[in-house]
Amino acid sequence: MTARRAPEARVGGRTVAEVRRDFPILGRTLPGPGGREQPLVYLDNAATTHKPEAVLEALGGFYRNSNANVHRSLHTLGEEATAAYEQSRETVRRFLNAASIAEIVFTRGTTEAINLVAHSWGGAALRPGDEILLTEIEHHSNLVPWQLAAASAGAVLRFVPVDGEGRLRLEELEGLWSERTRLAAVTHVSNVFGTTTDVRRLAEYAHARGVPVLVDSAQGVPHLRVDVRELDCDFLAFSGHKIYGPMGIGVLYGREELLDAMPPYQGGGEMIRSVWPERATWNELPYKFEAGTPNVAAAVGLQAALEYVTALGPDEIRHYEEQLADYARHRLAEVPGLVLHGPRRGGGTVISFTFPDLHPHDVAQVLDRHGVAVRAGHHCAQPLMRKLGLAATLRASVAFYNTPEEIDRLIAALGAAREFFAP
Repeated sequence: MTARRAPEARVGGRTVAEVRRDFPILGRTLPGPGGREQPLVYLDNAATTHKPEAVLEALGGFYRNSNANVHRSLHTLGEEATAAYEQSRETVRRFLNAASIAEIVFTRGTTEAINLVAHSWGGAALRPGDEILLTEIEHHSNLVPWQLAAASAGAVLRFVPVDGEGRLRLEELEGLWSERTRLAAVTHVSNVFGTTTDVRRLAEYAHARGVPVLVDSAQGVPHLRVDVRELDCDFLAFSGHKIYGPMGIGVLYGREELLDAMPPYQGGGEMIRSVWPERATWNELPYKFEAGTPNVAAAVGLQAALEYVTALGPDEIRHYEEQLADYARHRLAEVPGLVLHGPRRGGGTVISFTFPDLHPHDVAQVLDRHGVAVRAGHHCAQPLMRKLGLAATLRASVAFYNTPEEIDRLIAALGAAREFFAP
């Protein structure tokens, strides 16, 4: 143990050891060197988080007791399923502090939510020569949809640059903005550096010029207290599986007046009001954007996840996670030959690093043999990797169920990786 004190492992009035017992998968062991079983150390939370028993029970309970299609059934199961589905929407509304459930659209995840806006809003609003402002730290989910929208409309993409510590240089907005700027679409928290965008500052600048703001909060909602009215954003997207909920469910928040003016994203059942052979009229919000049978069970599971996080306390979660991440950065900085990418302190829960003489994929495989799960790759941020002059990095990302002892296990496994590849 180094001289730096590890953070106290408590969150939401409970010890982390107590919290971990809510997550069955964290009790897994994996075969280690010599065949000895060792506890799993899961540090890939930016890719997906694990699920507490409350979420697993909600999923199973829906299928065991109330499985039915929603909105169209008059029988008891259908009414129960519809009530559960809409209660989940209300839970999301409260969690984000949206003004109305009309502003909460269920999607398959962040990617689909952003594609919905790019296709529907972008298809209606963008014209040749218009400009879309993005940043150099965007995940492909908030880059490729706008590339497609720009190509379709003849629009142009511009990018806010990032400094050497992974922080956006918002002071350069003035030089990037023009009278043709039609949208600012930005990541909330970088999935490479863990740095947080000052969304409120950007929104004030954009709204003073009559331009809406979209926020990719896939990495923000799980770790920050997100209030869409306080951020003053116009669209915000997140995924359930990154906030301890099921895969296959996500949310698009959109200001009601913007959603109301947008054409449907997909056609089919549920999103219609009336249909004739040659035309149709659309359902009210948010159902206009929810064609077909939704993932009702996942929505129920998402509600359970948000209630679990709310009970622990978003502020308490953030405090512990940031302390743990700073402890990890401190320990990683002590590893000989390791290079940290991004801030040395206060960079959020995501930490990227490399050994210049070792490929990240090789190191990740050795870590896995020691029971430590991290991510290795370009993290769906290839333009940023090219700017850094890297093909890939290793990425450790913490959650509130991780412990200082697990960080120490990571450090020991990195030492084993250096020894394994030593000439």
